[in-house]
Amino acid sequence: MTSLKVIARIQSEFKEKFGIPRQSGIVDSLKARIVFEPEYRDASSLRGLEKFSHIWLIWGFSQIKRDTWSPTVRPPRLGGNARMGVFATRSPNRPNPIGLSSVRLEHIEALTQEGPVLHVLGGDLMDGTPIYDIKPYVPYADCRADAAAGFASEPGGKLKVQIDDKWLKFLPQGRGETLIEVLALDPRPSYQNDSERVYGMVFAGLEVKFTISGDVLTVTEIAVVNKKTD
Repeated sequence: MTSLKVIARIQSEFKEKFGIPRQSGIVDSLKARIVFEPEYRDASSLRGLEKFSHIWLIWGFSQIKRDTWSPTVRPPRLGGNARMGVFATRSPNRPNPIGLSSVRLEHIEALTQEGPVLHVLGGDLMDGTPIYDIKPYVPYADCRADAAAGFASEPGGKLKVQIDDKWLKFLPQGRGETLIEVLALDPRPSYQNDSERVYGMVFAGLEVKFTISGDVLTVTEIAVVNKKTD
């Protein structure tokens, strides 16, 4: 049996799963870097890729540690109650924990201490996620205008995000607008609807706390993540 080799890892704003957009491309301003493993830092392997605007990433759900699988799962999109066949969903709980994402290729940085680096936009991957392969997105073959989307045909409604300017000052330049886009997608599982609960997510090295009441999300605090000490 052929084993998959990790060719690269992504560096993104998300150190934890909570808060990551549920699909690639829906927050196009999310920046990330793809850094190749030493064995694959050969610039010639990327020759011609700069001509493509988008790429496919084939990657692994590295946080999934299971020896068994279930033929049905509960998609958050359906409120966590209805069961669907695992192959009719994009659930990470699969026989083989492999993900597929389409991202925009912003540019290629050819000469760095880490070898060639791909700068991408619109990813839905946690920081450190292993990447097994990269392929160019080819519009005439990959875009199907007549495709049916099943139970995922309509995106969920967006929340109104209320955030004080004093919290935005904590974020690096340009990250504030991106954070608002991420929060507007409602990071909660669909089955959670507690207006009193304070939620928290880590974004760009900062802990973002917020509450949600109706269709309004209010950021209550942004602080530097406390680092654990030995």
